[in-house]
Amino acid sequence: MTDATTGLQLRSLIKASGELEVSLATVDIPEPGADEVVVRVEATPINPSDLGLLFGAADMTTAKASGSPQAPVITAKVPDAAMKAMAGRLDQAMPVGNEGAGTVVKAGSSAAAQALLGKTVAMIGGAMYAQFRLIRAADCLPLPAGTTAAEGASCFVNPLTALGMVETMRREGHKALVHTAAASNLGQMLNRICLKDGIDLVNIVRSEAQAKLLRDIGANYVVDSTSPDFMADLTKALEATGATIAFDAIGGGRLAGQILTCMEAAISKSAKEYSRYGSNVMKQVYIYGGLDTRPTEIVRNFGMIWAVGGWLLFPFLQKIGAADAAKLRARVAAEIKTTFASNYTQVVSLQQALTLDAIAVYNKRATGEKFLIDPSR
Repeated sequence: MTDATTGLQLRSLIKASGELEVSLATVDIPEPGADEVVVRVEATPINPSDLGLLFGAADMTTAKASGSPQAPVITAKVPDAAMKAMAGRLDQAMPVGNEGAGTVVKAGSSAAAQALLGKTVAMIGGAMYAQFRLIRAADCLPLPAGTTAAEGASCFVNPLTALGMVETMRREGHKALVHTAAASNLGQMLNRICLKDGIDLVNIVRSEAQAKLLRDIGANYVVDSTSPDFMADLTKALEATGATIAFDAIGGGRLAGQILTCMEAAISKSAKEYSRYGSNVMKQVYIYGGLDTRPTEIVRNFGMIWAVGGWLLFPFLQKIGAADAAKLRARVAAEIKTTFASNYTQVVSLQQALTLDAIAVYNKRATGEKFLIDPSR
């Protein structure tokens, strides 16, 4: 279904000299093995989790553009203090893009691969910012008939993260949860899951506009962290829901500690007796993002039964096992146009993604500014 022998692939290179270089490389399209397929990539999102590999620790305020409109090159300086953290990837031109979707244009000889030929599939596995992607048939998720590549492009990272949060809540014995940066695509998805499944969700946002967006789509508990009444409002919402687990996309600053403080305050309102060690109810905050790169500040005024830890999607999926992970993926496929629908503010080509104007927008990681790359443009 394709006569092309080469295609473009976006590469990110950090040189030992301390310079980031992002460019497009022309690469051969390999022939698929028996259990593999070649997918023409038609949609792939720029997620916050992609930006770490795309730009590394470069200071993007120093970014410069060169090359041509057909073959753009972006360079930027990596601060000396950050080079040690980049040691494992120096002088390697690395492909980027966690997930995507497109049409299967070549298939290997196995029945599983042949069954996908001509189908629109979603994929995960890296190197998606490319015109073609060789991938195992088993790593493809066939999309329901009538589903476009753009509708299926964000099938994995955000939907499975949102479902993973709810699954973690259940497995760890909590009954309601808290989510920060809640007006994001992921946050809106989580809100729809919780409404559908009858789970109380406390949404923490960073502006009244974001609060309105969530209320307009049915969110019951929305708290604005920029409000002077934030702590009182959060405590009230936690008291109403009984939420004792939170997933924090912000990471830095005081927010994780503030959530624990308000959880303890909410629990204490119904306490029968005083304990100088605080309540015996487990209070958990999982940090899964780093929108704020400052250190995480914890003021321990919430007793002794608490934890702050990290949470990542792929270790979680490995932990629950293939069978349970497959159930989550099946739900995503079944509800891709409803519960797990994603919204994009801009669709760009690979070349357009490597312009300073576009980078200035999507690298802010701002709510409501999600980009989709269509490498087939």
